[in-house]
Amino acid sequence: MSRLIAVITVLWLLPALAWGQGFSALARIDPQNSRITGTDDLRIDLALSLGVPYRLFTLDGPPRLVLDFQEVDWTGLDPAQLVETKLVSQVNFGAYVPGWSRFVAELAAPMQVVSAEMTVDGESQAARLAVALRPVSAAEFAATAGAPYDPRLDLPAPAEVAPDRPRNADAPLVVMLDPGHGGIDPGAETERMNEKALMLTFARELREVLLRSGGFEVLLTRDSDYFVSLERRVTLAHQAGADVFISLHADSLSEGQAHGATVYTLSQEASDIASAKLAERHDRSELLSGLDLSDTDDEITDVLLDLARQETQPRADQLARALADGMRQTGAPMNRRPLRHSGFSVLKAADIPSVLIEIGVMSSPRDLNNLLNPDWRAGIAVGIRNGLMAWRTNDLASRPLVRQ
Repeated sequence: MSRLIAVITVLWLLPALAWGQGFSALARIDPQNSRITGTDDLRIDLALSLGVPYRLFTLDGPPRLVLDFQEVDWTGLDPAQLVETKLVSQVNFGAYVPGWSRFVAELAAPMQVVSAEMTVDGESQAARLAVALRPVSAAEFAATAGAPYDPRLDLPAPAEVAPDRPRNADAPLVVMLDPGHGGIDPGAETERMNEKALMLTFARELREVLLRSGGFEVLLTRDSDYFVSLERRVTLAHQAGADVFISLHADSLSEGQAHGATVYTLSQEASDIASAKLAERHDRSELLSGLDLSDTDDEITDVLLDLARQETQPRADQLARALADGMRQTGAPMNRRPLRHSGFSVLKAADIPSVLIEIGVMSSPRDLNNLLNPDWRAGIAVGIRNGLMAWRTNDLASRPLVRQ
């Protein structure tokens, strides 16, 4: 009996008609039969175990093709083996939001989607998504680039910021912990671990230490392996009424032989070259996740936020010093310059003292061994708790002076 082949055709740069096809369950990528090829025109072939709903669109600055799926397990897919053309400079893939996966191809030059179709084998249910692109001018590309609106995948509406509530010594300190990276964005990677998994583990451990100590209410910006944009991380802190925002990272640095914990606060000018490059990498991950950031610049808003930070920034600086002292007193190896600053987007909440802690450097063998040791992580979690407790005591006493 001949096999029935179902074909789904996607119109150029419009959401896939597959939304309405009723596909379900988790598809798995077939790495052996997936390829990205082409010399003049580009061809993307992704083999899947099942047909699933999907959409595609392009983004500019840099030019990218974005494919969203509901949903795909990318286990086993190696970018080095997948990409067989110079027309694609980089690919990223992984979980995007719960229930959805994303695949992003960074294009070496502007290209326009000519056709896209998914074929599904009626017997095996195996599917193949084939996308063809051709070169176009930068102006043509920019005219059609942009993410289609879908409330399941796009950024939330701006949060209403609650008025500053009375703070007293008896109320719990609301701490928003932000495990860095996640989903499509793995962060730093070694043969033994990637940053997104390690930071989620540590955030859960730190939450447990804080809750057992009493006096803390603790929330996480993500509690599983999915992508959370930098803007949404800050939005979640506002929605929770957080008193403190702590972003947790363990990057890999190629500049020198850096090691030890470092605490960062926000500044338009980085304290050193390594800090500037670190902030660039973090924001670069935001681009490569397939977010459309073309409409995010607002000079007037930036000025107003800078004014609001005049009160918050001294408190954030005090928080950074208290956390560094707390970690040092529990024996955590600190960087020789543990207090630094740079333009991390995730620290830009104007009304919440925010810091980014690099609890170690994964490119340092010593630090990596520490990071993988649960007992060591427990010690640094206690140090962070002690720092938060000391900061809160001083902050309650000194906040009237900061206002003056």
